[in-house]
Amino acid sequence: MAMSKAAVSFPSVTPITSNQNSTSLNSSSSSSVSLFSSLSKSPSSSSSFPLTLKRTTASPSPSVLFSFFSSKNKQVNGASEYKFPDPIPEFAEAETEKFRANLIKKLTKKDIYGESIEEVVGICTEIFNTFLHTEYGGPGTLLVIPFIDMADTLTERGLPGAPQAARAAVVWAQKHVDKDWNKWTGEDDGDDN
Repeated sequence: MAMSKAAVSFPSVTPITSNQNSTSLNSSSSSSVSLFSSLSKSPSSSSSFPLTLKRTTASPSPSVLFSFFSSKNKQVNGASEYKFPDPIPEFAEAETEKFRANLIKKLTKKDIYGESIEEVVGICTEIFNTFLHTEYGGPGTLLVIPFIDMADTLTERGLPGAPQAARAAVVWAQKHVDKDWNKWTGEDDGDDN
């Protein structure tokens, strides 16, 4: 036979009683409810986990709840007020050239593209360039959407290796774009990994 006890906070609780014995637990919290669970098993018992809930004191005051929720709102509002920088056209151009050179190098190693390599790289580069010019504003703004668009566009046009090209593109972008932005804007943290 084993006995388990725990204290749980509820604003209002209706007592649930049991025929089995339970022990009381004292709590110093003004809004705690004692929960008692007896784990004894008797042959005549229909339930192996009878519970007794007992309200010990009043629920927390509205001022306590207000101060909790108002501090949470201040944290959320502070995060939502941050504005990312606008895209930098010169950065977008430079990064697009690096992206194109790397993608050609990476995809020519695979035998699946054949004569379509220029078209595949061209589509991926165009989508990436558009994203950098319109939406990328530094770390925290690199989205997966352009890479999904790359795979979808290549597939729609019946070009080979759409998933592999999109994967190569996103892997390169994850490794380089945010670091390159930091170097471009002078916010480099010295991490060259």
